[in-house]
Amino acid sequence: MKQLKKWLVPLLLLAGAGGVLAQDIVPEALTPAANAPAATPVAAEPVGAALTKTDVDAWLDGFMPYAIESGDIAGAVVVVVKDGQVLTQRGFGYADVDKRIPVDPETTLFRTGSVSKLTTWTAVMQLVEQGKLDLDADVNTYLDFKIPDYDGKPITLRNIMTHTAGFQETVRRLITDNPGDMQPLGVFVKDNLPDRIFPPGEMPAYSNYATALAGYIIERVSGLSYDDYVERNIFTPLGMTQATFRQPLPDRLRPFMSQGYGPGLSKPEKFEFVVPAPAGSEAASGAAMAKFMIAHLNNGAGLMKPETARQMHDFTLPILPPLHPMALGFYHDDINGHRVIGHAGDTVYMHTNLDLFLDDGVGLFISMNSDGKAGSPRFIREGLLRRFADRYFPAPLEGTPIDAKTAREHARMLAGTYASSRGFETNFLHMLDLVEQDKVGLDDDGGIVVGSAANAAGQPRKWIEVAPFVWRDRDSGMHLAAEVKDGQVTRWSFDTVSPFMMMRRVPWYKDSAWLLPVALGALGIVLLSALAWPAGAIARRRYKAAGRYQGARLRNQRLFHGIQWLVLLVLAGWATWITVGLGHLSMLAGPLDPLLYALQILSPIALFGLLLLAAWNLWTARTEKRGWFALVWAVLLVLAAGALLWVALAFHMFGFGTHY
Repeated sequence: MKQLKKWLVPLLLLAGAGGVLAQDIVPEALTPAANAPAATPVAAEPVGAALTKTDVDAWLDGFMPYAIESGDIAGAVVVVVKDGQVLTQRGFGYADVDKRIPVDPETTLFRTGSVSKLTTWTAVMQLVEQGKLDLDADVNTYLDFKIPDYDGKPITLRNIMTHTAGFQETVRRLITDNPGDMQPLGVFVKDNLPDRIFPPGEMPAYSNYATALAGYIIERVSGLSYDDYVERNIFTPLGMTQATFRQPLPDRLRPFMSQGYGPGLSKPEKFEFVVPAPAGSEAASGAAMAKFMIAHLNNGAGLMKPETARQMHDFTLPILPPLHPMALGFYHDDINGHRVIGHAGDTVYMHTNLDLFLDDGVGLFISMNSDGKAGSPRFIREGLLRRFADRYFPAPLEGTPIDAKTAREHARMLAGTYASSRGFETNFLHMLDLVEQDKVGLDDDGGIVVGSAANAAGQPRKWIEVAPFVWRDRDSGMHLAAEVKDGQVTRWSFDTVSPFMMMRRVPWYKDSAWLLPVALGALGIVLLSALAWPAGAIARRRYKAAGRYQGARLRNQRLFHGIQWLVLLVLAGWATWITVGLGHLSMLAGPLDPLLYALQILSPIALFGLLLLAAWNLWTARTEKRGWFALVWAVLLVLAAGALLWVALAFHMFGFGTHY
């Protein structure tokens, strides 16, 4: 299971939530210096340390070196801005391990993943300000192809900027190390249009495709390529000379690009090309991102009018209060009573966070150049923000527990199996839900246990219900909340992912709590039956025994065993496709297509054929009056065939094409 989760981390690339699936990471306590409270007098209300360069540098020196070493991170950059100035910018570790090139916050480039989206949203708001775009118009107004309505409802740029356009996930041509896989933006958005699975404006479901679509709209409305628009209207006005969306990198910037590293920092990985470029192809230095943060903290100075910036920053879409909502493009990271908006981003090998303390004039940026071990990039980023806020903007945890009896009843109502709104609903990758559904259980005291929201040590958080169906983590203050309709919890989320993802209760016929054990048992029955064929042949040859069947009966029996082996081969083929494809996303741009086509052709033949021949086998077992064991085994084979076919139909294994 953990290995499959490792394969699935790339599915959340460019989102800043990739680490949600990883459960085991470096310990929460990074160093004594990192955890040491500020030297403040005892008071009813905590008093923060002075936010000065001297104090921040000393604090970072106690936090970052051990964090990146224990997390298997080669290098990182951290930038803090305050009141329109760079307070500090620090490089830690190496941009190139073999050459011992240190990270330089002025010049070293990091891929910022989905933090790139903030540039795209800034461009959209510039065009809104100019009257060239309307956030609430049907986006088809700006396109040269049509996006179908959902129940008569079109999508708008406001839906896109709040991740409520209703698109399902798509991973084909997401990230590749082969420049030949790149497509022009207009070709990409037309060829890779995903199905819409939710009504617009109702369900947050993160979408890289939707951001690419916004980038294409920018091209069509401005008359410039996306890269040219960004350079002329964002990077140049702000003096962001060490930033680009171009792929491959311009010659002048190529020497400054940090290497990206996988586990063990054994060797540099290839440059990552992001095909939906507006969603995540930015490469920038810490110093360049400081200028971007300062502009937004200063009401968009240099980018847009103050009222436009406020429209972007102040809008909220509270899908499930009191959890963090979306602003326009930014999502909320509110902490310790302070209004914080930001974004996180991930490629395969680089991981980034940008957070703006809007009312305090403070910005915090971190980027790392390694995949790390056991989800460490996620927890280092989360830990940096939380400890930064606790040190400089401390506040007591709010909320007192509700009565124990009600809390136990609400926990019981929440318990069950759920699936993420950010996923696959209409194609074969929906099969991933069979092993990735999220289970909410109960602890010995009747409280909730939520695996996907484990803490940095990989342990379940201690959730305290502080309002009806609102829980607070005892230690960090993170909130989890659930929505109840007709006396049943229908969905829930928690602060880290709530702006762009909800967990929805799974219908009984897709509930992996019972379906996965049944499917594994069915697979075991088919495997044993398939092995009985060669085992019987070997035994008859050794003891020179005559075969039981002849003629047409023998041919049918061989066909029955052959279809069992075909089922096993098909399922092994799907496992191979998922392992290779999701382990190396470049393979999803074409190399695995022959295997996919073969599996799509053979899957219905194998599984429907197995059910028909298992039924024939049961009929012959009765008519031939075989013993009780043969009859029971024949019944089990029919049930096994039915169970596997049920899984295939419920999770959309059957289909044809490469649209995923």
